[in-house]
Amino acid sequence: MVPGAYDAYFGATATAAAALVGLLFVAVSVRDDTIFGSKAIPGGEALAITAFTGLVNSLVVSLIGLIPKVNVGEPAVIMAVIGIVASVRLQRRLHAGRNPRNLIVFAVTLLAYAAQFGFGVLLLLKPHDSDWVLNLSFIIFLTLIVSLQRAWSL
Repeated sequence: MVPGAYDAYFGATATAAAALVGLLFVAVSVRDDTIFGSKAIPGGEALAITAFTGLVNSLVVSLIGLIPKVNVGEPAVIMAVIGIVASVRLQRRLHAGRNPRNLIVFAVTLLAYAAQFGFGVLLLLKPHDSDWVLNLSFIIFLTLIVSLQRAWSL
């Protein structure tokens, strides 16, 4: 359960994530040929996909965190698993492992999703422990900022 003190935070992160998803769609539609086309910048597709995944992660966990009497640990775990699977599949598909910078970004992404998974499990086990909500809040903030940076790189 999310203490009422976090309502404003989750409301703000949900609003920010929703707005940034919308702006990402605009950016991709305006420059779709340079992101997904034959003239695509190297790694542009990966940046767009990982930015979208991170923003949706922040949006979903934050929105569900606003629902009274719902344990935010469950969506945190589900979205972390989706984020890990999407990141690993993208890494394999794009063969991005050859670039050290991509490996660092991949490692940070996996670390953030793993931490989110862990805090989500802890919240499922101890739903009234506000320390785990605080830690999850920092992970949501981190994924939002990293996703913003990736979207900006497009």
